[in-house]
Amino acid sequence: MDRGFHKVSDRDTAFSNDGNSTSIRGPATDGGLPMTGRVLMIQGTSSSAGKSLLVAALCRIFARRGVRVAPFKSQNMSNNAAVCADGGEIGRSQAFQALAAGIAPTVDMNPILLKPEADVRSQVIVKGRPWMTLDARNYFRTKQDLWPIVTEALDRLRRDYELVIIEGAGSPAELNLRDVEIVNMSVARYCQAPVLLVGDIERGGVFAQLLGTLWLLNEDERPLVQGLLVNRFRGDPTLFDAGRVALEERGGVPVLGVIPWVPDLNLPDEDADILSRVSHRHVNHGEIDIAVIRLPRISNFDDFDPLATERGVTLRYVDSISQLGQPRVVILPGTKSTMADLQWLQESGIARRIEELAAAGSSVVGICGGYQMLGQSLHDPELVESDVREMSGLRLLPTITVFQPRKETRQVRGVIRMARHCPGVLGQTVEGYEIHMGRTSGGTAWVDFERKAGETSPVSDGAVSDDGSVWGCYLHGLFANDDFRRHWLASLRVASGSPHESAEPAVRFADAVDASLNRLADQVQGALDLERLEQIIGLTMGVLQ
Repeated sequence: MDRGFHKVSDRDTAFSNDGNSTSIRGPATDGGLPMTGRVLMIQGTSSSAGKSLLVAALCRIFARRGVRVAPFKSQNMSNNAAVCADGGEIGRSQAFQALAAGIAPTVDMNPILLKPEADVRSQVIVKGRPWMTLDARNYFRTKQDLWPIVTEALDRLRRDYELVIIEGAGSPAELNLRDVEIVNMSVARYCQAPVLLVGDIERGGVFAQLLGTLWLLNEDERPLVQGLLVNRFRGDPTLFDAGRVALEERGGVPVLGVIPWVPDLNLPDEDADILSRVSHRHVNHGEIDIAVIRLPRISNFDDFDPLATERGVTLRYVDSISQLGQPRVVILPGTKSTMADLQWLQESGIARRIEELAAAGSSVVGICGGYQMLGQSLHDPELVESDVREMSGLRLLPTITVFQPRKETRQVRGVIRMARHCPGVLGQTVEGYEIHMGRTSGGTAWVDFERKAGETSPVSDGAVSDDGSVWGCYLHGLFANDDFRRHWLASLRVASGSPHESAEPAVRFADAVDASLNRLADQVQGALDLERLEQIIGLTMGVLQ
């Protein structure tokens, strides 16, 4: 029998027996007074050790058990961003972790977001808004300015929620960063969070990962590590029993779980690193071949995950002409640096190949920065996006983009007013979000947005070629709209002479994500010593100790 910690009130998210949520919860209170939440921190022995998904899984596990839980990551580095209700940007992984917890994301969950613009500099987003662009050396000098922002955000979350699950970044054993980091042991020390250290057995050397990290921690940091997790184990976990004993004897810390490899999850990857390790991220060997151009500074590539869930679709990421081949659809995704990536596109020859494919009948789609590239020209008179004032686009759409200092970040809802590119969706509603510099004009817009009070942003978006085969818009999350996605794919099948499938979605993408979240949470929960973890956190038998 599952032990509930706190009664879920009528205004909270109610998780049914299958784990599905039905509403968004508010913050925790006790007799009208804010609560000081417990904390748990997940740190990794390296980047991509699986911290983000483990935090999401733990958020779902505790939310299903009636605990009001929220995620937190003081500093994230990613070009995959999400937009909160107030227009603030946070890391996409924190928004996903909030979804796992059944709550709405806020900027407090990720008060500092670094968005790389080049190898040596990043745009620094503070409390959801652009602050400045800095190279690494100068960024580390800002610790005294940013540290109070980190602690205040964490304190607010702890007042509002019963449990805050904190994610670290990289490794806590980076000796050269020990005095300047604001995301690993500095945070754990501040709130005295018990730490679970995660090692990735899939990449090999898990003993060196975990024990080496433990031994490199300072003496005042080691006691904070209360448990080890061996992540992504394939096969029979009992085969690691001797390894568990060795880790506990040599590290002096209990192994709280050997987490299995969980395949085929419809969950977003935060880092574009996954795209550099596999040329085909999703392969269904379908009749609709969709090639997404893997731009050097690609952002929000999870925009296209919904396409991979559909029958008969092959979704692949390519960065050369030889990989591109002759796809049915070419997608130009978002990017943190449109001008620089457009120059790469032209110098690599891919731009010319895309123009040839469009002339031969392939569809070409651009989202955000990719939409800007499809136009006649791009202008940056104030050099806010690059060091180039003007550049020719692919000239596949009759649009012109002018970059401006003000950044557009907002959640949007709109009605499709022209459907030449997607028959059957005229008058339908679509939702998503915008994150971009610059405004694009020219052509006939195909979606009208609802304007909120005080907004000055354009109320329409997008452009479509005369034959409907080339189109674009600024709308991230477009393909997560089930009706739009299914109608568009159906139109591609009809144009190709393939059998027409019903435009009615067999499975809602949101439901597929939720099912994957529950499956991940089930696997993690089954592998964890959950009772011992609850004691470490201070959650025991229905009360917060």
